[in-house]
Amino acid sequence: MTDNHDEPTSEQLPPFDVEAERAVLGSMILSSRAAEEVIEIVKPEHFYRPTHETIYRALLNLHTAGEAHDPIALTNQLEKDGDLTRCGGHAYPFTLVQAVPTTAHAEHYAGIVREKAILRKILAASTRMADGVHNRQNTPDEIVQDAYDTLEGLTALTDTGDEDLSIGADIMDTIAEVVDIRENGPQTGLLTGFHDFDALTGGLLPGQFILIAARPAMGKSVLAGDIARTAAIRNDVPTVFFSLEMGRKELEKRFLAAQATYPLHWMKTKGPIDDGKILDLIEAGKDMQSSPLFIVADTGITLAKIRSRCRRVQRQHGLGLIVIDYLQLMSGETNGRSDNRQQEVSRISRGLKTLAMDLQVPVIALSQLNRGPEQRQDKKPMVADLRESGSLEQDADIVILLHREDAYEKESPRAGEADLIVAKHRNGPTSTITVAFQGHYARFIDMGLT
Repeated sequence: MTDNHDEPTSEQLPPFDVEAERAVLGSMILSSRAAEEVIEIVKPEHFYRPTHETIYRALLNLHTAGEAHDPIALTNQLEKDGDLTRCGGHAYPFTLVQAVPTTAHAEHYAGIVREKAILRKILAASTRMADGVHNRQNTPDEIVQDAYDTLEGLTALTDTGDEDLSIGADIMDTIAEVVDIRENGPQTGLLTGFHDFDALTGGLLPGQFILIAARPAMGKSVLAGDIARTAAIRNDVPTVFFSLEMGRKELEKRFLAAQATYPLHWMKTKGPIDDGKILDLIEAGKDMQSSPLFIVADTGITLAKIRSRCRRVQRQHGLGLIVIDYLQLMSGETNGRSDNRQQEVSRISRGLKTLAMDLQVPVIALSQLNRGPEQRQDKKPMVADLRESGSLEQDADIVILLHREDAYEKESPRAGEADLIVAKHRNGPTSTITVAFQGHYARFIDMGLT
């Protein structure tokens, strides 16, 4: 029997199965056990007919509250919610019961409903992409990002929840991991080159989102460059460095200065240069040239572009680290949404954490702090100073606040020192680590090194 209520009259209907939807609802009305099976598979938004979605929500509420969900109880609930008339009146719940051959197949019917919902989402995404191409109201980046967001949503839709959730499924593997750590030490992640920081964190782990935040001119870009150089040049780890603030040549000069211990300001002024320094620069240049360090200088970079570039590098060379300088300069990808800047930054932040998880590499993003430190006597930054914070603190696994006393007080007894304040460490302790700042070489190094 076909019911065209709430359905379009177009010849090309989206995928749906009204009979399967009726069977799911009827099974829930008849059996609490069937209801439990269905709830594991189907969500309200999976239903094609709005009236069926409304009925499902009512049944879900009744079942969750431990109340009866027979036709009479369902009718009373719909009437209380003001939905009874538009859901077919008193007779429709009984019609749903009659549509069920047996509640033993509830899980099968639920699978059909979910499958049709997935197909509709795919169809909607492809239609939006086609419309975006033809009407030219969205940029290619926005179209790609919208498609990616839709595909990410499909991950939740396709999760059937049938994985083995019992603690016995992998508890022995966990015990073996603990024994291995006790015997051989914890897993070592990607080393940053700063000994105390690496000892505290065990290095940067795959899937981690690391935030380096500071006020302007503290040296965020320098610190990020040091970590990128250590990974790519010293440890041969494929690294992509995205710069939204400096051009490629400026970055190359900074990396050369740090690698060759050649003063950065000498590269920009006329003066004598001896053969030894030239050889140092050439040697450093060769190290950089042969390293898997990839620089992308693009002031208009978006999350979609970052994802695309990283996947390409990963396919061609492998990938071990992503650095983004800096987060607030990234272009928002609104996809037609009228979001404020804080919402945009929050979505970018969440996207970078997702990128780290998807590619299984650490992602370092630089972030500005607001003027909070200037209002304090000691000028020290706090996590609360994160600019346009939104979900930045929530998404980050590690938050490093960079602070230099001599940036505020030139005659400070701590001139040349910097604090890496590990203010958040999801998997371990927090601490403040002191390093040396060699601004003329555009680098930070461990205390005691020259």
